[in-house]
Amino acid sequence: MTALLPGMCQPFPVPGIRLGVAQAGIKRQGRDDLLVIETQAGASCAALFTRNAFCAAPVIVAREHLASAPRWLVVNSGNANAGTGERGLADARQTCECLAGLAGGDARQVLPFSTGVIGEYLPLDRLERALPEALASLDEEGWERAARAIMTTDTRVKMASRRIPVAGDTLTVTGIAKGAGMIHPDMATMLAFLGSDARIDAADLQSLLARCVDRTFNCITVDGDTSTNDACVLLASGMSPAPRLVPGTAEFAGFEQAVFEVCAELAEAIVRDGEGATKLIRIRVEQAADGGEARTVAKTIAHSPLVKTAFFASDPNWGRILAAIGRAGCQHLDINRVSIWLGSVQIVDQGSRAAGYTEASGAAVMAQDDILVRVVLGRGSATETVLTCDFSYDYVRINAEYRT
Repeated sequence: MTALLPGMCQPFPVPGIRLGVAQAGIKRQGRDDLLVIETQAGASCAALFTRNAFCAAPVIVAREHLASAPRWLVVNSGNANAGTGERGLADARQTCECLAGLAGGDARQVLPFSTGVIGEYLPLDRLERALPEALASLDEEGWERAARAIMTTDTRVKMASRRIPVAGDTLTVTGIAKGAGMIHPDMATMLAFLGSDARIDAADLQSLLARCVDRTFNCITVDGDTSTNDACVLLASGMSPAPRLVPGTAEFAGFEQAVFEVCAELAEAIVRDGEGATKLIRIRVEQAADGGEARTVAKTIAHSPLVKTAFFASDPNWGRILAAIGRAGCQHLDINRVSIWLGSVQIVDQGSRAAGYTEASGAAVMAQDDILVRVVLGRGSATETVLTCDFSYDYVRINAEYRT
């Protein structure tokens, strides 16, 4: 059985949100691979989706249904239902129809999600046969089993939870995610589902989620590949007796911080579980002209296979970092103002090798499991941090053998 990531706690149940799983045999027999999430009538729902032009059929249908006060999410692993044309769209819509019929709702209140191999048709018959079992197992305590059901190449379940006091009551935020490869989100992550018992308008929930995602899931990368199926959903059941959350209040800010922390914890868990990853690398770019420039420089470093393989080998080949900064597209970059650190070790000072730097000190930092790369551009006041991981032999093996 897959384990929890270090430091990860069991999630808090969320009043008004239930999760149920089943074994549909979509990828292989004997494992949960179908998930249904149910919330209350009148709940609020926010969602963000991939910007990949070849977005999967369930993404298209979920976007269509988002404005219809969704009450159910249905998720399958093992098959992405992407690159499947009109049949894929019909299968995604039929999945919604089937679930709505069983649950007593409207198909437009169902958001479908899929993850797995691209270009294969969804085995709709197996999925439909398993839906009653998933509905029968709906439970507010079902978060961990749900997290396992959506895994593909993940080796660890990814869960996070927060409880915060609001006006004498308590609000809960709990989330699960899956993702280990094809991670370079342009909206969210592979798949992430969050729930809360807060009372909040859907428009406010949507803008809040967008801000949290931009600072978390949009700041991670494993391999620079944006998936066809990325989605992040936040349900708010409205079951808490706490007052309705209104922007501009301390209570709203506290709730947003809790959502941010759950997203941040899940995002880091994805990078730590990157396919074949052995190290977590934080790339912080400071004194950039603006936030976009800082993030671009950080991602250019993070996407470099040469940088990532050097980290795997614990080789302080800092010229690879320097080269990545130089090709990041900073207009009129003054290289004589650029400085770079590995952890507390300065490797570049004002554009060239730092006087006190030694290979031994650089190698000592590179051998660590959690590494900070700090880049100071000397151009402004903006700072951004991107999380990534190293490239190991196992990354190639996992992806070469993905369909075998």
